[in-house]
Amino acid sequence: MTSPAPQDLVVTQATLDDWPVIGGWAADEGWNPGLSDGPAFFAQDPEGFFIGRIDGEPVSAISVVTYGADYAFLGCYLVRPDLRGHGHGLTTWKTALAHAGTRTVGLDGVVAQQDNYRQSGFELAHRTVRFVGEAPAPEAAAGVRPARTADLAALTAYDSACYPADRPRFLAAWLTGAGHHAVVRHDGDRITGYGVLRPGRDTLRIGPLFADTADDARALFAALTAEAAGAPVAIDVPETNAAAVALAEAAGLTPSFETARMYTGPVRDHARERVFGVTTLELG
Repeated sequence: MTSPAPQDLVVTQATLDDWPVIGGWAADEGWNPGLSDGPAFFAQDPEGFFIGRIDGEPVSAISVVTYGADYAFLGCYLVRPDLRGHGHGLTTWKTALAHAGTRTVGLDGVVAQQDNYRQSGFELAHRTVRFVGEAPAPEAAAGVRPARTADLAALTAYDSACYPADRPRFLAAWLTGAGHHAVVRHDGDRITGYGVLRPGRDTLRIGPLFADTADDARALFAALTAEAAGAPVAIDVPETNAAAVALAEAAGLTPSFETARMYTGPVRDHARERVFGVTTLELG
């Protein structure tokens, strides 16, 4: 049997209607996507998702989501297993990457693909480790409350200090997504951290977990997991943040797999020490 050649592949922008296919492929790879990720992902950049089809059937996907004029993030790089090894992924990659223009592009690459990403100009920034396990028994979380609509402007500013780009559209959708539980730690009127818990295909997912200090992060983690005690949870932790690794280990979570945060160029300064949990491996 002759396999379809790359020239048979038609790559177009994907729509939110295509997300169940893309999310299903991601779930099959064990990435444990959130159950309601799609609307927030497309809210940030509705033109940043691409799907490849042969004779109308989806066979590949990728996202290159833009944030302002200087930064983009690549994710959801997938090829249907029965059609791998025929160049469809590379064709999809090249088509979609043009959407980034001259922006620095980031990604979270699985181990098997990191050498390929280096050959495409991506350089290692740090490793990220996914920690998983049962949510610990509830404990007090002083100074933490649910996020409110009135917090959006302050949370957007806080998030911008912890991330390489401003992402107000994404954040507005992420904080209010179906099943998402967002909490804020505060010192009077000043926000000292925030976090989000959302349902995933296999486990509950924590992300982001941004906090000024390890104490702030522990309080937020306790508040997020308070109603999930005994349920499986997962958090993607930058290995360079020793306090974040210690927090995950103290909660009884263990490493399940790793990725590498990689960039094609410089990114703006941001408070890396506040990142106790990455928002999402698909959009950074």
